[in-house]
Parts: sequence; structure tokens; C-alpha cells
Amino acid sequence: MAEPLKAIYTRKFLEGFASKVKKSYHDFDDSAFVGGVMDGSWEDLELKGRIRKISQVLGSYLPRNYPEAIGILLAIQDQCEGFPYLFFPDFVEVFGQEPEHEELSLHALEQFTKRSTAEFAIRPFLIKSPGRIMKKMVQWAQSDDHHVRRLASEGCRPRLPWGQALKQFKADPSPIFEVLELLKADTSLYVRKSVANNLNDIAKDNPDQVIRTAKSWSGFSPETDWIIRHGCRTLLRNGEPEVMALFGYEKTVENLEDAMIAMDRHRVNIGESASLTYSFKVGKQTKLRLEYAIDFIKKRGTSRKKFLLSDRVFKEGEIVTKERAHNWKDLTTRIHYPGVHRIALLANGVEIAHTDIELIK
Repeated sequence: MAEPLKAIYTRKFLEGFASKVKKSYHDFDDSAFVGGVMDGSWEDLELKGRIRKISQVLGSYLPRNYPEAIGILLAIQDQCEGFPYLFFPDFVEVFGQEPEHEELSLHALEQFTKRSTAEFAIRPFLIKSPGRIMKKMVQWAQSDDHHVRRLASEGCRPRLPWGQALKQFKADPSPIFEVLELLKADTSLYVRKSVANNLNDIAKDNPDQVIRTAKSWSGFSPETDWIIRHGCRTLLRNGEPEVMALFGYEKTVENLEDAMIAMDRHRVNIGESASLTYSFKVGKQTKLRLEYAIDFIKKRGTSRKKFLLSDRVFKEGEIVTKERAHNWKDLTTRIHYPGVHRIALLANGVEIAHTDIELIK
């Protein structure tokens, strides 16, 4: 089994970092810093907890004067690149939110994001002063450095995983689009992925704005077409008619014949896998987004989850017969409950066949 990500913070790593600090700041008590981080609470902390712990203890051993402390980190930043150094921007989040430090903190985040990422640390600043910080994001979107341009998009995602939700942008994402317009044909895939993910976030609360944007961007460039396709993935999964039409999926699937879906058994134990078979014949050439959906039994009612099978143009007369394994084991995001589960075969969001399977303990 792979080690958890939090295991990157070993004593050896912390000692190595502490030695870098000491070379720049001779009064730094490197051994006390390492001991303070790896105290009795250390083993129980998960990744984000460890990052915050390092930031807080580091603040105890660097100068109390914030500009002086951040200056030390800026001086050694070239020696501290990669994911483990997320505590650099986190240090800014913890100690640099006072109004008089805002300009310095934003400069530090702009520098630190080039070596790890500041997408989490910028969010408290956005929550406090969205108008002012979004002006800075617009400037960052025009940076020569693709890491900084990505921060402009990733930092204002309304639903960034692991990050604080930006409630004001979930309610009204309009300010985000000024940034995204500047990045809609970015030369960096790293940036384009962020723009697409931002659109997908927005679509969950404000689908109409994303649909309007997708329509206006469509055909602007191959890079932009990729962004809107990836950014509309939730809307496609939901079978949103305007989006389906935008990407060339027909509203009706009447040309599909003899559609069926079946499981290799009628009952399956929770934790086991079962084989799913589906088939159909294509009457005329058509573009299909093919999925199967399971209406999972929950404590109260059911919840539908879709699984993508294929997304391509099917030729006239093509006979499709495929098999797919489905695992019924519990996940951190989904607990299974016994009972009869309905399974549907969907083409462009339309159900064309269904079957049932009984899940048992």
C-alpha cells in the first residue's frame, strides 16, 4: 500500500529545510523548530494539519516582524520547490492577512506559487476583499509565468477541492469571467485545465452563465474548444439539452435498435464485482455519449450516479456489444445499502434500456 501523502514530512525533510533557513537567518533555532513541529500531536495530524503545524511553529522561530520573516522565506525560496513547500504560502495565510501587509503578502504568494501553489492561501484574502484582490488576479492572468496565470484562475474557483468555498462567487460568479476571458486560449495546458475546472465549478451553481460563455467561446480556437468541452463536463453528464446540442449530440436516439443491458447475476454481495453487458444496433451514424446509471439505495430514498462508457461517433449499421465490470465495494464517498438497485443504459442522457440487481450483505 502506498504511503499517505502526509508522510512526505519526515524528520529528515524538516531538518533539511531548517538548515536552509539557518543559513539565511543565523539566529534560527533549527533543532527546536523540528522538535516543535514533531511534538506529541504530530502523528495524529493529516496532510493539511501538518502543513498548518509547520507554518505555525515556523512563525515561532522566525522574527516576529512579518516583513522580516517573509523576507527570509523569499530569500531561500529557490531552494524550496515542489509540493512539500505548501507551507510557504500557508505561512502567508497564517501571518500575513493584516491590511498593512496585504501588498507584501500578495507579492510573496505570487513568488511562492511558482514553486508550489498559492491557490489555497489566496482565498482568505479574496473572502475579505474580493474586489481589490480580483483586480490583482486580473494582473496575474496577464503574467509571463504560467504558474502565476494559473493562480489567477485556480485561486478564484468557487468550489476548489481542499480549499475554502467562495460563497460570494457561488452566488454571483460574474467577477471571475474577467479573469477567464484573459485565459480562454492560454498557451499552457496547466492553465487551460484550471480555466476548465473553474467553469465546471461555476456550472454547479450557475449553469446558465457557463452555457452562455461556452456558446460565445465556441470556435474561438482549438484550445478554447477544449476548455469549454472540459468545463461543461458536469452539464454534459446531466444531459443539459443546450450543451448536448452545442457539442453535436442529437436530442433523440430513436435510431438505436435492440438496446439491452444486463448483469451476469441477479444478486451480488456488497464488496463484490459483477459483470455488466450492454448492446445495441445503430440505425444511422450519430454521435453518442453512452453511460450507465445506477439508482443507489440510500438511508432515505435513492441517489443516481452515472458512469461513462463511451463518447464518440457510431457508424450506421454498427452493432455494439460490450462488457464492463462494476465493483460494489464501499468507498469513502459512497456506502452501499442492501436492496434492489435499478441500472439504466443512457444514450445522450436518454434511457434506452434498464435492468435490476439485488445487493445483499
